[in-house]
Order: sequence, then C-alpha cells, then structure tokens
Amino acid sequence: MNEFEKQIAGICDKGLYSLKIETLQVNLGLRCNQQCNHCHLEASPQRKEMMEWPTMQMVLKAAKTVDCKLVDLTGGAPELNPNFRRFVKALCQEGHRVQVRTNLTVLLEPDMEGLPEFFRKHRVQLVASLPCYLQENVCAQRGRGVYEKSIEAIKRLNGLGYGSESGLPLNLVYNPGGPFLPPPQLDLEKDYRRELGQRFGIAFTRLLTITNMPLGRFRAELIRKKEDENYLQLLRKSFNPQTVTGLMCRHQISVGWDGTLYDCDFNLALALPVNHGAPNHIRSFRPLDLRMRRVVTGEHCFACTAGSGSSCGGALV
Repeated sequence: MNEFEKQIAGICDKGLYSLKIETLQVNLGLRCNQQCNHCHLEASPQRKEMMEWPTMQMVLKAAKTVDCKLVDLTGGAPELNPNFRRFVKALCQEGHRVQVRTNLTVLLEPDMEGLPEFFRKHRVQLVASLPCYLQENVCAQRGRGVYEKSIEAIKRLNGLGYGSESGLPLNLVYNPGGPFLPPPQLDLEKDYRRELGQRFGIAFTRLLTITNMPLGRFRAELIRKKEDENYLQLLRKSFNPQTVTGLMCRHQISVGWDGTLYDCDFNLALALPVNHGAPNHIRSFRPLDLRMRRVVTGEHCFACTAGSGSSCGGALV
C-alpha cells in the first residue's frame, strides 16, 4: 500500500475505485510545437509517438459502446496528428460531444489554416492553455513569443463566437509558475477577465486551475533546484478529503496514443496502465469491467487532492 492509499484508507477502505465513465480522454500523440517547462508528458517537436487511424477506429467503437458524455482530445498538440480532422469528423458523425485541449499557438502553424473554422463548424469545445495573464510568466513557462501568439489565437477564436456564443465554450487553463498550489479558481478567474479584457478585449467562458504534477520536466526542474521533496511535502500536507469524490480518474478513462488504457493522463506519463484485472488496451475495451475498476495510484496522486483539488476540469471543491 503506497502513501496515497494509506491517506485515503478512511474514505475508500478497499482502495480507490472509479464510479462511471463520463469522459473518454484520448491522447493523440506526444508531438507538440512547444516544449513547456511544466509538461508532465515531456511533449516536444521531436517526439514521434502518434496515434494511428486503426487505433482511432477502436476508440470510435469504444466511445459508442460506453456511451460517454464527452470525448476529450489531448496530446502533445492533438491537432498535429495527421488524422486529427478525420477523427473529429467521425466522432461528431457518431453524435459524440468533442473537446480539444489546445495550446493555442498550434492554430497559427502553417498547416493549420482553417482549423478555428473547422472547430466552429463541428461545435468542438475548446480548453486552451494560458498559464498566466502576464506575458513574462507565460514566457518563463512556455518560451519567447508564445504569449503574443496565444493572444492572437484567442482573438481569432473570439471572432468566431468562442467564449461568448452558446455551445462554443472557450475555457482557459492556469498552471502555477513554480512549486506552489494554484490560488482560488474563482478569484483568479476575475483577475484573468479584468486583465485580458482591459488589455485585449478578450472573452472566455471559464478559467480552470490545474496543479503542477511532480512529473516530467516539472519534476526534473524540482530536482535540479532541490525542491522536489519540499513540493511533495506541500502536496501531502495539503490533502483535502473533500476532493476524493470528484477525482477525474473516478469519472473518466484515458487512452494512450498506442491504445493502452490508463486511469488518467498522469498515469500515462508514468506508464502505469489500468490494472487490478481490468482490460488495459482499447482492443479489449469492456465497459462492464472498466466502469467500476480499481484505480492505480501513487505518490503523484496527492497533486489532485491538494487544496481545492485539481483535475482536467479545474478545481474540485
């Protein structure tokens, strides 16, 4: 029994189990046009891992079988997958609600012409990474020039109705710039609205705060600065039992670029597939065995339960 399992023993005495599969999260590959300091998957332009069409076809079948409420596409930059538009079209034709996690700057890449209009046509929901409303903080996390490109991309999306029109949500994502927890989500959202509105006339739907996972490049930076143990202690000490019910692993399942099944995208980063007897590949997707599976946990899970909690949908409490 790991330390996280011991912590939740009083809440989930038989271990942490999923409750249902409302969301099917699909990682389309680890290639990205950026190389962010906080990326738990260490995505970059050099990565070659990419989901192929036959695997996407299995995902389409699984999505229909499980009758999920949302198919959440992520990466890397999911838009860089050669079959991205084909896959989104197929999902929409099957009647699925589709969400794409975009880094915004990819929308300005040479081969991405017309992608914002494609999103609007298919009523794709967007979750966009903008780790701060201040230029210097974004540049520190994501590189020079990223802030300006991100603002330009948001303006293009706003021009198509994203962030203001019903059915075209544009949610922004905040990540802390260091080894600390996010501030209260609603308070920070007010700051984002004020600053982005006054400076650029930008509109968005919601702000989602996500705690940095002690994985990938962020973990490497913690180790380099000898802050890794202090950060883990912060996450442990900030454990909030009220977050356990809403943990994303209890309401969704993640499909890796090669079809391997994970309880979450963070377990994907650690190569910890679904276990405890449940099928761990999309080719053997069985809803009855996966809906109430036992979740694979580890020390990193404290990041999701710290403070107000953290998930792909932002704060939990």
